[in-house]
Amino acid sequence: MSKIAKRPRFSVVIPCYNEENYIGDTLLSLQSQDYNGEFEVIVVDNNSTDASAKIAKHYGATVIREKRPGVCWARQTGTEAAIGEIVISTDADTIFTPNWLAKLDCTFNHSNNFVAVAGPCIYRSGPFWGKAYPIILFSAVHGYAKLTGHPFYVTATNLAFKKSYFDGYDVHSPQGGDELSMLRQLKKKGKVGFQYGNPVYTSARRLKRGLFYNIFVTLFYYYICGYYLDRIFKRTIIGSAPAYRFDLEEESIGVKPKLRSTLSLFSNKIND
Repeated sequence: MSKIAKRPRFSVVIPCYNEENYIGDTLLSLQSQDYNGEFEVIVVDNNSTDASAKIAKHYGATVIREKRPGVCWARQTGTEAAIGEIVISTDADTIFTPNWLAKLDCTFNHSNNFVAVAGPCIYRSGPFWGKAYPIILFSAVHGYAKLTGHPFYVTATNLAFKKSYFDGYDVHSPQGGDELSMLRQLKKKGKVGFQYGNPVYTSARRLKRGLFYNIFVTLFYYYICGYYLDRIFKRTIIGSAPAYRFDLEEESIGVKPKLRSTLSLFSNKIND
């Protein structure tokens, strides 16, 4: 990660809750960016009880604490602390190709009309339906964006926006507050671009509960019902879906350098 000598172009904000098996690879892939400008990385520790914060500090990230549970609270606190011109929302179980930041920078430079730029999220492994799902979803998002000039959905693990247009996350909508609500907010400010050719790669652990669970429980109950009920009543009604925490699996997309969690190499040291 670049040393901060002046206001950075980007602030990468990563909420983190018990991600010691993944956060190392996330930060390694950010260190491997070929972007020549300045950027900072902020990890928001959202009440972790493992070594996540120590690992993040080991990799040079700025670590701040948010005691209020929930990913939207963590993203809010991280964004408020960010000093970059453009804030990037992503996750602690996600890795990036070396030219990811450079592509984002190029897109923002292409037009001053962009207040935000989003991109796809691809699962690094998982069942066949998990591999097909993001292709279908983000192909539709891309097609809709080409027709209308803006996407109908953005994922919070690959969303960059100019901080000057940020009004705050919908912290009362833990499911969708950092995606659907943010998209509604940003579209009112200007153009939201969709960069189909600049995906991020995230863990497929959330798919392990099966197709039925992911469609009817995660998507319809927690996400769709939860979001719209929270929006109607202006408070949290259903709450967040249970956190996905499984043992680390082999998840590779062939990105160079090969990224693997290095927790086993120094976990004893950082826990002393």
